[in-house]
Amino acid sequence: MTTTTAPRAVPATGTAPGPMTIALVLVLGSIMISLDMTVVNVAINRLSQEFAAPLATIQWVATGYSLALGAVMPTTAWAVGRFGARRLYLGAIAAFGASSVLAGLAWNIESLIAFRVLQGFSGGLVMPVGMTILLRAASKGELGRAMSTMGLAILVGPLAGPALGGWLIDEVSWRWMFFINAPITVAVVVLAARLFPRDVPGERRPLDIVGLLLLSPGLAVLMYGVTSGGERGEFATPAVLVPLLAGAALVAGFVARALTSANPLIDLRPFRDRTFATATATLTLFATGYFGSMLLLPLYLQVVRGESATAAGLLGIPFALGSGGAMQIAGRIADRVPPGRLVPVSVALGLTGFALFAAQLSADAPYWALCATMVLMGAGGGATMMPAITAATRGMSHEQAPAASTTVNLINTTSGAVGTALASVVLATRMDGVVPAAGDGGALQAVHGLGASARAALAEPLAGTFQHTYLLAVALIALALVPALLLPRHRKEADAG
Repeated sequence: MTTTTAPRAVPATGTAPGPMTIALVLVLGSIMISLDMTVVNVAINRLSQEFAAPLATIQWVATGYSLALGAVMPTTAWAVGRFGARRLYLGAIAAFGASSVLAGLAWNIESLIAFRVLQGFSGGLVMPVGMTILLRAASKGELGRAMSTMGLAILVGPLAGPALGGWLIDEVSWRWMFFINAPITVAVVVLAARLFPRDVPGERRPLDIVGLLLLSPGLAVLMYGVTSGGERGEFATPAVLVPLLAGAALVAGFVARALTSANPLIDLRPFRDRTFATATATLTLFATGYFGSMLLLPLYLQVVRGESATAAGLLGIPFALGSGGAMQIAGRIADRVPPGRLVPVSVALGLTGFALFAAQLSADAPYWALCATMVLMGAGGGATMMPAITAATRGMSHEQAPAASTTVNLINTTSGAVGTALASVVLATRMDGVVPAAGDGGALQAVHGLGASARAALAEPLAGTFQHTYLLAVALIALALVPALLLPRHRKEADAG
């Protein structure tokens, strides 16, 4: 590995834009990525109708995107050194816009999933590369404000995505969920090309191609086995066991590779640190239940309650408000309160919200009560994620920080994908037992063909399938309390790692 140095980066315009200007452009680009992680959830029902596909297949529109996001993240450091941060960011944004247009032009479910994977591969580079650009442009005194500005993307995406997506689905076409990215892409490319500092030679590191070929396909094949088992209703058949075992073997091979390679794709040494290990264990369990459940709410509102996509998106706003507000508060107090005191309380808050939501879920549960518990659910998530991430990375040395940051981001993204797949499998399996003659298209597709009276008669049993599926999230979040209680309860212990 060779390292080269060069003078400070020169802005593309010849004048140095402030870090806040750069941060605002990055927010615009990041909002696209965040929107596309949330907007599809409200479209699952419509896509099932459009392509006559079962839930176990449709969920790959969301899962494939998330897996691709996670798969490309570990290559960020290598790609920045090889191509330069500005050039890589421009290329990733342009590729994301192009794949968005392709997704909007999809002619069947297979092509839509493929184009969503392409979206994920390009989108997975946008946020970490953008963070690199911001870190290089901002001084220590400016970084806190700039980072807070970047947090707008995390709030705006979940808040606006479902509502905007629902309106486009109802009033225009589901295809415009993706087409809308085209003008935003053009604006971001023009602004970034003009304002971002030019690239300078930097550190280059070899890419662990073997590790990449083991991890990404391993996760995808493993999850394919899980969803296939749920779709078939059994896991003992060769069609399910083969991908399960193959995926597990590939992931195990990646772990062995990472522990022995001089330049692993992901450095696993931070897991030797107790705080990092317990924080990431908390994140894994919590994120799997929390993000996996996001597929359920829009489906419940549309399938059981008969709401439009627009209404389903709007009714999810309390969840996003609770998450965004709690994230801002928790981010401010995480520097003063040890994670062992803060994170367990946050997990318990989320657990309370999810348990209350599941307990009252029915075909006619009052919306005010559902929205009140959604605020608790979102607040628990927002107050858990940021302090847990901070706890995982705070005690890392300068050399360990990039590996720790990459690992945490990968865990969040992959856990969300795993949770979505698990939730869809449980829901589809339970719906198959409720909807008569579900057939090859699955229960969700069969519901679309029912008349009004038949759907009304099935409303309460269908609500029960969602209620039982939410219990999966309740169980996973409850399990997250175990490692959360092992986090450091004193400031010095937390800072030492």
